Amino acid sequence: MQRILKYIISENTTPVTILDFLKKEGFSRHILSSMKNTPNTIILNGERGFGRSVLKPQDHLIVTVPETESGENIIRTKMDLNIIYEDEDILVINKPADMPVHPSAGNYENTLANGIAWYFAEKGEDFVYRCINRLDRDTTGALILAKNPLSAAILSVQMKKRQILRTYLALVDGLLPDSGTINAPIARMEGSVITREVNFGTGESAITHYERLAAGKEYSLAELHLETGRTHQIRVHMKYIGHPLPGDYLYNPDYRRINRQPLHSYQLEFTHPTTGKVMLFTAPLPIDFISAFYSNPLK
Repeated sequence: MQRILKYIISENTTPVTILDFLKKEGFSRHILSSMKNTPNTIILNGERGFGRSVLKPQDHLIVTVPETESGENIIRTKMDLNIIYEDEDILVINKPADMPVHPSAGNYENTLANGIAWYFAEKGEDFVYRCINRLDRDTTGALILAKNPLSAAILSVQMKKRQILRTYLALVDGLLPDSGTINAPIARMEGSVITREVNFGTGESAITHYERLAAGKEYSLAELHLETGRTHQIRVHMKYIGHPLPGDYLYNPDYRRINRQPLHSYQLEFTHPTTGKVMLFTAPLPIDFISAFYSNPLK
């Protein structure tokens, strides 16, 4: 989706080239290269600007970020989407269970990407699917989509630098300790393309912090924070310390109270990619998660 940004250069700004200014604003090399090959993407004080043009205080700069990709190959599927927030740069969704995030073999029309493609087609807007924080198929909760190349570039950098703070809630078997940190590397299990395990020989660094919020007869309610983002990290780590998530078909297929792993992306905190404001979003817990916990009485 094309994005147009307008800047008024501050009185306190030291003269700087447009190219250096845009780099500081988070424009990636790929975006700057696409702008170079697209006419009229930079307008300085009403006239065409160039990367080496020097900006001075009170200059007016209009920048068009061109769309460089296409979302036409994603099949549009009508879905009821739970949108938490939307503006020109981001879309925050409360993802339900049993919904893959991306199309894959056997999942061509039932993914979040298909629903998003339909949503923007109905609005008459072009949209390229750019998911920032990925969730497993049965993991629910808050998920960020970038609506243009610039917001995607800036948010991706925040993810790599661990500046997007993610809070998860999960139900786990047994009485979880009050709090703790799991520092155990994770690798793909030999002979499987999906299942992961803790492996101190071949695994990649993985760190999870947890705190017990409440306890029931069978389950504990845990709050979890990730320092890393390995595949199935929470599910693998909780099994490793003897408190797996119930209903997890890979790591603990106990479906007595819930038929999928009760893991929820509860809260996301990050800096908005263009305004610089701190954003905080919370996704309400799904009914099956709540029911599973309260079906075993609190201690």
